[in-house]
Amino acid sequence: MSRLPLLLLISGLSLQGCADSIPDRLGAPIEGYSHTSAAINRFSVNGNGGPNLAPYGYGGGQMCCATLPVKWHPGLTVVVEWEKDPDPHASAHWPPLGTDGYRAAYKLHAAKYTRHRAVAAVAPYEDLGLVNVHFLPCNQVAVSAGATYPGRPDYPFHYPQKMQEPATCPKP
Repeated sequence: MSRLPLLLLISGLSLQGCADSIPDRLGAPIEGYSHTSAAINRFSVNGNGGPNLAPYGYGGGQMCCATLPVKWHPGLTVVVEWEKDPDPHASAHWPPLGTDGYRAAYKLHAAKYTRHRAVAAVAPYEDLGLVNVHFLPCNQVAVSAGATYPGRPDYPFHYPQKMQEPATCPKP
């Protein structure tokens, strides 16, 4: 057998590694929206941090990054974890900052923070873009990751900025 076919095969296989490849996954910036009266002290998407959010607040600056598929597929989910302050305006009635009284009030207040975790479906997207996490009443979250943003007609969610907690939340 001639060495030429074998040499061509090896050359062809070695050149495959030089071809530009399109990545399957990319890192996308994370942003959040709180639609409730609680503050979101911190949150993460698949372990990567997002900004803190004021009550009924949005944005807080983008953080980097949640790694997601370049193209959406059915069944795509992310894990969102967050810490919530249910009474973010309590400090208005505390003793002066830097005092023992303030530190004691903060310690009692921080003990009321709640921590949550949800596996959330990612809304369908054509092109990967900004990862937006919406914090909703009853400790629910909604996640988008497309190249669109809230307020646009093609955005998958149209929640009012201010939502009230119902008297009772549905059981998970």
